[in-house]
Parts: sequence; structure tokens; C-alpha cells
Amino acid sequence: MMFETAELGQSVGKAEFKDRERELRGRLLELQYRALRLQRFPVLIDFAGVDGAGKGSTVNMLNKWMDPRWLRTVGYRPPTEEERARPRFWRYWRDLPPKGRMGLYLSGRYSRPLLKRVYSGLSDQEFDERLVEIIRFENALADDGVLILKFWMHLSAAHQKARLEALTADPDQSYRVGEDDWRNHEHYDDFITAAEKIITRTNRSSAPWKIVEGVDSNYRHLRVGEIIAAELSRHLEHQESLLAAEPAARPVGATRTKDPSPSPPTVFDKLDLSATVAKSTYARKRKKYQAKLGELGRRALEKGLSTVLVFEGPDASGKGGAIRRTVWSLDARTYRVHQFAAPTEEERAHHYLWRFWRQLPRAGHVTVFDRSWYGRVLVERAEGFATEAEWRRAYNEINDFEHQIVRRGVLLLKFWLHISKDEQLKRFKDRADSPYKYWKLTEEDWRNREQWDTYKLLGHDVIQYTSTKTAPWVLIEGDDKHYARLKVLQTVRDHLEQHVA
Repeated sequence: MMFETAELGQSVGKAEFKDRERELRGRLLELQYRALRLQRFPVLIDFAGVDGAGKGSTVNMLNKWMDPRWLRTVGYRPPTEEERARPRFWRYWRDLPPKGRMGLYLSGRYSRPLLKRVYSGLSDQEFDERLVEIIRFENALADDGVLILKFWMHLSAAHQKARLEALTADPDQSYRVGEDDWRNHEHYDDFITAAEKIITRTNRSSAPWKIVEGVDSNYRHLRVGEIIAAELSRHLEHQESLLAAEPAARPVGATRTKDPSPSPPTVFDKLDLSATVAKSTYARKRKKYQAKLGELGRRALEKGLSTVLVFEGPDASGKGGAIRRTVWSLDARTYRVHQFAAPTEEERAHHYLWRFWRQLPRAGHVTVFDRSWYGRVLVERAEGFATEAEWRRAYNEINDFEHQIVRRGVLLLKFWLHISKDEQLKRFKDRADSPYKYWKLTEEDWRNREQWDTYKLLGHDVIQYTSTKTAPWVLIEGDDKHYARLKVLQTVRDHLEQHVA
């Protein structure tokens, strides 16, 4: 049996514990401050295992040994109403620590699948799907340099019963044992069977499981602490060697993708940018569509249907105007428009998807992204801010992110507004001459225009690799603003109507 190695009766005497603790504590603090100074990666430490095996006690000891200012301990309970309104992994992304810091997690992402497997009869296929979700989450973080450690704290059935009885008999500790603990003990064998599947399926070099015997607290504390010290030291050495091998920082734009010559055909070449609509027709249809959207928005709120709208496209392609007309008739309390530019210092300290996960809407609400997670495969790729390995794997990470959004029941619509190069120049000049719009035109816009063909090709790749059946792109012919706005309004109206029907 997998857990026999954690039923050997290992223990550490008081004197030996004090000696080893003194050395280990100094080592952990030194490594913690070293990671904090480097600020290259966060550390995720998950604690799972048998009830009564000392998970909470060991987490408390780690907080005692290390500097708690740079540790965050999170104990998860059943999802709240706010959490249930979002994709399952929303709260795990929300609680990620920034680079240089550590997160200690109890009853985390493995807890719900384990409980559902034992008590709700989660099928083999459903159980495996849950584990695949976790693997993808861990892979995305590990690829970004995150150190992930997972501890299974183990007790035999006999030792678990004895531990629960001892806690129950202690007036100062009895509060820690409830009906659920005894109920779980009755299903001990079912939990162990499910745990074996979890560990076997998700034990990977980038996120390994460590099985720790939990009977003796001295042994348990030292074993966990020494593993963390060894793995953190190894990861620091690896990251420091990568840092030393990196080339010196280059001026902004020095690594920009070069314009291809000649430019190959793209999906945008098939768009009829001459498409127009008469002003009178536009005014009439706009009012009609907006009125319907207002009604559908109220029905979506009642049903708890959330909507995510993504807008991408060249500078001056009309994203802002289309967004304003789309949210015009919605209750302002039910939507948020987020415009994303270069990440802040706090955002750079996390995985690039972290800032977008945090902004997903609650039930019945609408979130609009003016620029989005596609920055990783557009501007970051073009400017050389993302390595080839980073932007190549981003396509899969983005598709998985969007799949989770849609699977939760969220209506996800992605709009690419495209214009001709001549139309962009005209709009740039109009902005420069307008007392109300000149502020919208920046040097960065002109710099990006110089790479028109490059961004066009990168946009083609975006459509090619991320226009999935789950989350297809809607291409909008944008040279005529009225035509583009109507097409966006009509698309949102049609899809929302289908979802609230």
C-alpha cells in the first residue's frame, strides 16, 4: 500500500528536536529572506491528508519558525455564494502569493474533489477531470517559475481514532473535533483509496507530493521543515543560475519582433472593410438593440448569468466607442469595464493571468475587458517582454482559462475590431486635431503603427490558436464605426437572448 511507508512509527526525542530545530529555523529564515530579496518566484505549500494528522499544527510551527510577515496562511471552507458564482479556481488564483513570498494552504484545491469522490459518488471520469483541472493549474504556475510543494500528512486508521479520542477528551482541544471528523473516520478506507488516485495522478516533478507520517509531532514538524528547506534551496540555486545567464537589460523596443517582408496573407484580409451603414439606419437599430440589451441584462441578473466581453484590435479601431454603446442601457451597478495597459508592480509579481482572474464577474454581472490576457501573445511578444517559451505556452493557458470560464456557465464573447492602415492614420490625425481626443494619442501609438504588419500577423496567430468552439472570436469590420458598433450590439444581444431564454 502507498501509505505503508508513513506507518513506521518514526519519532524524534525532545533533545534531538531542539538541536535540529535550532539549525532548521536558521536555515529556513535565511532561505526565506533570500527568496524575498530575489523576488523571482512565489512558493505554494499545500497541506492535505488524514484528519488529525497535524496539518494545522505544522502550519502553525512554520509560522513560528519563519517570518510571518512574508507568509500567508489560507484555510479553505466550502465555497461562499460569491465563490460559487465564479469558476472553481477563481479563489485559488485570487489567493496566490506574489513573487518572493510563501502561501500555506489547508483544505485547498484537492479537498473538494476528495470529499465529492467519497460522499457524492463522483464518477471515475468526473474525478479524473477534476484532477486534470488541478494539473493544468499547477503546470501554468510551475512554467512561470513557481515552487509548488504538496504534503500528505498520514495516520493509520488506528492512530487516527486514538488521536480523535484524545482531542475529544481534552477540554482545551475538544473544539477541534466535530461530527464530520468522526464521519470521515468511518469512511477511512474510502478516503485512502481516493487519496492514492490523487497522489498517483498528480505527483509530478514540477509539483511533487511528499507523504509524511503524522503520529509524532516532533518528527512531523522537522520532516516538513527540512523538505521545504531542501526544495527551496534547490529552487533558489536554479533561479539564481537562470538570472546569471540572462542577457543584460536592453532598451525598450530593442527586442521587438521585426516586420516581415513581404507580409503573408492573414485572416483579416478577408474582411470587407468597406461595409457601411446609413446614419439613419444606425440610429434606429442602435436604439432598438440597446433597449433589448437593457431588458436582457435585467433577466440575466435575475437568472445569475454572468457575461464577459473581450475587446482587442489595433489602436484606434473603435473599441472604446463600441464598449460605451454596448453597456449604455445596462444598470451601471451590474457591470465593470476594465482597461488593461502595462502591468503594475504588484501585477508583475504574479502570474500574468492573476490580474484577469481577479476581475471575473459575480453572478448576473458583466465584465468588459478593454485589452486583456491576449497582451501576452500580442504586445509582450512583439516587444520582447515575453520569451518565446512564455508566449508559445500562453495559447494553451489562455484556451484553458477561457474553457473554465465558459464551463462555469459564463457567456464569453471575444471581439476583434479591425481597421485598415489608412483608416488608422486618419483617426490618428483626427485625434491630434481634436480638443477632446488629443489625449488619446500617444507616442506608443505611433511606435506600434510602425509595426503594423507585425501586429497583424500576431493577431492572425491569436485567431488561429484561440478561436475555439468553446470561445470563438467575432471579427468586426471597423472602418465604419457605426457598422462596427451595430455588429457588436447585435452579437451581444443575440447570444445573451439565447442564454437567458
